Amino acid sequence: VPGYYSWRGDCVHRCIPFSEMSFVEYRDIIQNGDTAIVFLGHDSMFAIKVQQGGSTQTKYGAIKHSTDLIGKKYGSKVTCSKGGWVYILHPTPELWTVTLPHRTQILYSTDISMIIMMLELKPGSIVCESGTGSGSLSHAIIRTIAPTGRLYTVEFHKQRAEKAEEEFCDHKIDHLVTVKNQDVCKEGFGVVNVADAVFLDIPSPWEAVKYAKSALKAEGKRT
Repeated sequence: VPGYYSWRGDCVHRCIPFSEMSFVEYRDIIQNGDTAIVFLGHDSMFAIKVQQGGSTQTKYGAIKHSTDLIGKKYGSKVTCSKGGWVYILHPTPELWTVTLPHRTQILYSTDISMIIMMLELKPGSIVCESGTGSGSLSHAIIRTIAPTGRLYTVEFHKQRAEKAEEEFCDHKIDHLVTVKNQDVCKEGFGVVNVADAVFLDIPSPWEAVKYAKSALKAEGKRT
């Protein structure tokens, strides 16, 4: 597989020095256009879009994207203009969950890990989800099913669906997900007999059961 590998503890990361940043693949070097996580402490972090000529203000002062970020390694300790320092982390679904802009109530990593285990997801799985909401669970599902799986996610609210689609594109995972803006309880998922698993997080999930059933494969399915 193109790229090179780095070992960190018990984890192996595929590093892609010259490709685009992605939430499903690790890359060493920060580049223009990346989404990165500014880590001030375990209870204080936020996501930024790295931009040539841009800057980000923190309580420790400014971070200049062109000189402080672009070309540096993820995980670097960056000194801000007032002398304090922060770490710049590569984005993951777990970090995105604690830094994402809340459009709805979200699921957090403890519950997400249980859901993914109970649904028996793995690389190549086809998953249907509703509703998309803020995309916290969606990002974790996409990383789990990459590189050959697909997520079909349905969101009733038009603006939330559009924002989720924009974020998937920014995070370079849009090739693994289809976002539909429709009422899953009336229109379903738009697919039939393809899903390995279905997850419903909506006010009246019983109204969508018949569509979940039709979306699932005949064998090996999970809900």
